[in-house]
Amino acid sequence: MKVYCCQTDIAWEDKNRNFASARKLIDSAKPEPRSLVLLPEMFATGFTMNVPGIAEGTKSETADFLAQTAREFSIYLLGGIVTTAPDTRGRNQSVVFNPQGAEIARYSKMQPFSLGGEAKNYAAGDDVVIFDWEGVKVATFVCYDLRFPEVFRRAVRKGAEMFAVIANWPVMRIGHWATLLQARAIENLAFVAGTNRCGTDPKLQYNGRSLIVNEHGAVLADAGDGAKVISAEVDPEAIRQWRIDFPALSDMRPE
Repeated sequence: MKVYCCQTDIAWEDKNRNFASARKLIDSAKPEPRSLVLLPEMFATGFTMNVPGIAEGTKSETADFLAQTAREFSIYLLGGIVTTAPDTRGRNQSVVFNPQGAEIARYSKMQPFSLGGEAKNYAAGDDVVIFDWEGVKVATFVCYDLRFPEVFRRAVRKGAEMFAVIANWPVMRIGHWATLLQARAIENLAFVAGTNRCGTDPKLQYNGRSLIVNEHGAVLADAGDGAKVISAEVDPEAIRQWRIDFPALSDMRPE
């Protein structure tokens, strides 16, 4: 089983251009059928606070793109999307489509980035979401969530064996990104795939560093800078055996 991280250079609020570049990257990687492919947070627009200009409802260009691309390549495809919350703020979401193009999971970011104005413009999600990828239980998270280990623990308590983290994480704090991905893997005995963007937006620079980390915290693939795709094998039995051999999770205190 393979996971792929597609590190894209996002064009600011230009959905069609971003759809084209994402599809081109996926096509260049020739992902194995039924593999899991990740696109960054808000991959269609960039990390914008312009919710009225980019949020989508029941008719969603981004969801249609993800569904169609998942079908075309026969993959599980995960990417960021912005929808409208009941209070008219946005929802910063991670959505997953299966190889038939059906939506199988939709997670709303639980920790909006208040320093960047996200908490003012986007409503927080309520709970973790886990989906089944060919027998592996995967929890998906978005960017700033990574700084809050308690939400990852919640996912593990619900059976998560792997984390898929999508982000727009800037270069000024990229060392934190890499370290925290490894920490979440080590403390939860879980496989982690983290997909970030590269390039620039009107305020920040991004240098990618998408990472794939195994259940021991070892880095299996590091994208460095620039638009590209990285991949690695996921061995679910190795994850489960490590949790048997080193049963730290059984020592977690009850919530």
